Amino acid sequence: MLDFYYWPTPNGWKVSIMLEECGLNYSLIPVNIGKGDQFKPEFLAISPNNRMPVIVDSDVDGDPVAVFESGAILYYLAERTGKFIPNDWRGRKEALQWLFWQVGNQGPMAGQLSHFVNYADGGIEYGKKRYGNEYNRCLGVLEKRLADREYIVGDYSIVDMICWPWVLIAKPLGQSLDDFPNVSRWRNAIKERPAVQRGVDVGKEFRRAGPPSDEERKVMFNQTAQTASEQGGA
Repeated sequence: MLDFYYWPTPNGWKVSIMLEECGLNYSLIPVNIGKGDQFKPEFLAISPNNRMPVIVDSDVDGDPVAVFESGAILYYLAERTGKFIPNDWRGRKEALQWLFWQVGNQGPMAGQLSHFVNYADGGIEYGKKRYGNEYNRCLGVLEKRLADREYIVGDYSIVDMICWPWVLIAKPLGQSLDDFPNVSRWRNAIKERPAVQRGVDVGKEFRRAGPPSDEERKVMFNQTAQTASEQGGA
C-alpha cells in the first residue's frame, strides 16, 4: 500500500495520474497547503522542502520508503512497476533528460506564471511577461519535439505524465495553443485517457472555488527559512 500525500494542483496531478495509470492501491492523505499542513513536523519528516506530492511505500523490505519531488516519485514508480519508462538504455536516457527538463524548465516557469496570473497583488506586469514568455518558449520546445512523434519519448510514458498537467491549464494561464498544433493534439489525446481523467479528479472536492484568503496567502507565499520553521512549530 502507498500513502499518497496530495493536494489537487498540476504537480499533484502528475503523481495521481501515474498511480491511476498503474492501477496501484493507495491511501489518499490530503495536504491542505492553504492551511499550512505542509509545515507540520510529521510532514517535514518525509518532505523536507515542505512541498507535496509525497508517497510513502510500505510494500518494501525493511522500513517504509518516502519519496518527495514529483519527478523522483514518477521515476521511482516507473522503476518499481516496470511501467511507462523505456526498457533500453537509450530510451531511458531520453526519458530522464526530458524528466529533468520538465522539473527544471516547464514546471518552474509555469508555476511562477500561475502565481503572477492568479495570486500576486500589484506590480505584476513584469512577472507576467517574464514567465509568460518562458512558458511560451517551453511550449515551443514541446511543439518541435512532438512534430514527428505521438508522445515525447517513444510510447506514452512518465515524461508525458509529468509535462501534461501544466499544458492542460494553458488557457487559464493566458496562453492559447493555436500556435502549437502538435502540443494541442498531444494534450487532447492524453486528456481522453480514462486513467488521466481519474487522476485529475482525485481530490476535486478540495479545489478552491475562488481566490485565496489573506490568511491562505500568508501561509502559502513569502515564506523564509525562519517563518517556515515557525509554521511547523519548530
